[in-house]
Amino acid sequence: MGEWVARFDRYMLSQLLWVFGFFSLVLVTIYWINRAVVLFDQLIANGQSAFVFLEFTALSLPNVIRVVLPVSAFAAGLYVTNRMANESELVVVQATGYSPWRLARPMIVFGLFVALLISVLVHVLVPASTGKLEKRTAEVSENLTARLLSDGAFLTPASGVTFYIRDIDASGALRDIFLSDARKSSERTDYTAERALLLRSESGPKLLMFQGLVQRLDLATDRLAVTRFEEFAFDIADLVDIPGVGARGVRQLSTPELLFPTPELVVETGQTMAALRYDGNARFGDALIGAVTPVIGFAIMLLGGFSRFGLWKQMVGAIICLILIQLLDNAITDAARGAGLWPLAYVPALSGFAIAAVALGASARPGLLKRTRTATP
Repeated sequence: MGEWVARFDRYMLSQLLWVFGFFSLVLVTIYWINRAVVLFDQLIANGQSAFVFLEFTALSLPNVIRVVLPVSAFAAGLYVTNRMANESELVVVQATGYSPWRLARPMIVFGLFVALLISVLVHVLVPASTGKLEKRTAEVSENLTARLLSDGAFLTPASGVTFYIRDIDASGALRDIFLSDARKSSERTDYTAERALLLRSESGPKLLMFQGLVQRLDLATDRLAVTRFEEFAFDIADLVDIPGVGARGVRQLSTPELLFPTPELVVETGQTMAALRYDGNARFGDALIGAVTPVIGFAIMLLGGFSRFGLWKQMVGAIICLILIQLLDNAITDAARGAGLWPLAYVPALSGFAIAAVALGASARPGLLKRTRTATP
């Protein structure tokens, strides 16, 4: 009997993992396509390579997977339970003396597996990938060769700005530069130079021009001022929106940093210590929610028993419960994050476990449900 019990657990777990993998792949692909379309417009349209596009999409995947896993686990729990009920597998197993609590054991093990995956994501992969993504975004934005270094063509990197390069030699030097800046309504400034170099600095990229002149036209008085220069540096960051690698966001911080914030970290992030502690505990809460979602679906599905009309009512009830838990999570986050009530980060997951426990207890006492329905007029 013990060997058969273990065999049933392995059978149910294998079904859950297979369906979980399928739903995760489908949902991640949908999210990835939506993200890829945006990145394609931003990167490829600006002249970046396909390798940069793939790098950016890969760095965004851990956060996408973090969002998808609880939903996939919930869908897998509903699907497997519904299939086993329709094929009378659950009825046969219950006839051998299995209680709803015993039936839930493989589902609980599956939930712990999902929680482990989410823990690896929220504590390790998401902070690392987010930090790398922010750094690469700044590097790519500063790399203006694809946006500005196109010889023989008039370019408009910003409204009111015209940029022209006659030629780019083998060393990367720019020959015969023309830059017109008409962003101010009161004046227009034209820069011309025989040679220029594009340099990177801590404050952003600079266009270093040699042997040229600046012509500034006052549009109100029609007065033209001409200044010759041997060397002149122009701040390219003024022309285009170039995000820098500034202060780290909450997603880039490690969990120990969030749980034990320092005054320096508070200054860097602009968040309070209470908010940082809540965010650190919320990562553990996210893993617990991933563990409880399949158990909720399974427990509520058991309330239906056998019905020739299927278990669609129980499915709708399970989905509503999941939505309510998510709404509770959002409401608690908004209210408790600023107040520093970090224990409330675990309330949504504990509420889910309470719902699952009540549903399993009711399933273990089907006579209670029948008496309740009979007593209802």
